[in-house]
Amino acid sequence: MAYLTSTLITRAYYLSGVVARLLQTVDSAQLSDGLYLLNAFLDFKSSDLRLIPYFQRTTFNTVGGQESYFIENLNYVDSLTFNIGDVRYSLNEMSRKEYFSTPRIDNVESLPFSYRTERELGGTRIYLYFVPADIYTMKISGKYNLTEVTLNQDLSTTYDTFFIEYLRHGLANYICNDYGVTMPDGAMKMYKELEKKLMDVSPQDLIMVKRGYFNRGPFLDWQSINLPGWWPY
Repeated sequence: MAYLTSTLITRAYYLSGVVARLLQTVDSAQLSDGLYLLNAFLDFKSSDLRLIPYFQRTTFNTVGGQESYFIENLNYVDSLTFNIGDVRYSLNEMSRKEYFSTPRIDNVESLPFSYRTERELGGTRIYLYFVPADIYTMKISGKYNLTEVTLNQDLSTTYDTFFIEYLRHGLANYICNDYGVTMPDGAMKMYKELEKKLMDVSPQDLIMVKRGYFNRGPFLDWQSINLPGWWPY
């Protein structure tokens, strides 16, 4: 069943108490204001990874000799890999200091084995090292920003019902703040409960991986490169 943005806005006004259900109707000016506030709410919640419940698998192609790639709306990279035929290669995520401040030879073009992500306006820039020597299809598993919606958009094709309900309560709170009134206690309590549960829907993978040159693992740097022979897998 379709659930239009205009329906969510109307129900959020009723939930907030700013518009009395069955006694008043939400007019065009309020719909316009509600759409602005809803998109502001979506944009603000994109700043908290715990409140983005969806992971996506996307790809981009490298360019020979190019180190960095801007991915629009990308918020968080959980994993980054690429394939050559049927073989999948993993990449080691590096901290800002490791990637930008440690010694290395910059002009090496080969198969990339490490990466660094940096948030920029409108998305994320991914840096690769070694600099790709050819075209490789990189596979991202991560979270993207919650995008703007339109008034007649069917939200049920984009979001689950539980998330639409969270948006309704969050928008009602925004409406109350905009009008300078207090959100009803019951609605505020439900909003906090929904937000708390939402944080556990798709949490980040916090498994720690310890780097060791003589332990089995995908890590590779100059110390390990200069060890002769094959890794024992």
